[in-house]
Amino acid sequence: MDVEVVCMGEILVDIIPIEASVYRDGMGFEIHFGGAPANVAVGISRLGHKSAFVGSVGDDPFGDMLKSFLEYEGVDTKWLVRKRARTSLAFVILYENGERDFFFYREPWVKTADTMLSLNDINVDDIVNAKAIHVSGVATAYPPLSESVYRVMEKAFEKGVQVSIDPNYRQDIWGGGDRALNAMDRYIKVSTMITMGFDEIENMFGSRDYRYVAKKVMDKYPNIEIVAIRLGSMGSYVATRREEVYMPAYRIEPIDTTGAGDAWTATFIVYHILEKMDIDISMRYANAAGALKCVRRGAVTAFPKRSELEGFIKIQK
Repeated sequence: MDVEVVCMGEILVDIIPIEASVYRDGMGFEIHFGGAPANVAVGISRLGHKSAFVGSVGDDPFGDMLKSFLEYEGVDTKWLVRKRARTSLAFVILYENGERDFFFYREPWVKTADTMLSLNDINVDDIVNAKAIHVSGVATAYPPLSESVYRVMEKAFEKGVQVSIDPNYRQDIWGGGDRALNAMDRYIKVSTMITMGFDEIENMFGSRDYRYVAKKVMDKYPNIEIVAIRLGSMGSYVATRREEVYMPAYRIEPIDTTGAGDAWTATFIVYHILEKMDIDISMRYANAAGALKCVRRGAVTAFPKRSELEGFIKIQK
């Protein structure tokens, strides 16, 4: 099967505490595969479609782990590059309500492998033969990765490929929402879909009014065809040039929300972009994927497979 969706950008190891607590001496942690676009690539593969990941990992045991996990999950790694550097790390802070925060061992704090991907490492013409390209805003922060990502997005957009961006705002990387939005402006201009969470719309657009933010984005960027906003426990909202749909969330008791937005995005891409399902049906499946992820620990390791996702949907009807 030819690659249908190429995901590009950061790939790293999530260091997740075993319990919700402030960090303290002797605290236990788990290591998990991570990086938003890499998570989405795995989610798409688990739902029965062919994905590939473009990025770079370190020449170290963490890099071995990430590459092996992608291959085990059926994600094409022909564009995964090894760098003589340490693999990037994201330390997760868990709160009692299942929400989380991050601090990073990558730029701007230290030079690590994921930001080192250059245009010399990849063949842009091959990459843009996919049906869709998905990137994360984290990858737009520092060169040479940021310039490599932009060139792929620009070429794909010019070719008529669906280009999806998730700003994935992280204060520890950007320092402020205005700076992030200004930097991502040129990337959004070569995208057809933007998918965001409450963190993004509040920090980057200064509002939690998701309808207002969606309209603001569509007014400013005539190239954007879909604005998808993940609303956490409230559900999700999607606006297109023709319609807007709100879909309530499934009721769950969250354990760990890390990766829930990536599960949602992967599922929406599969059902709406690849399989051409209606917006509301695609959102129902995407909400279910996010819910199933939240009742398990870890990011992508907790993503549902297609049979599990569809079984969950049947039970809820």
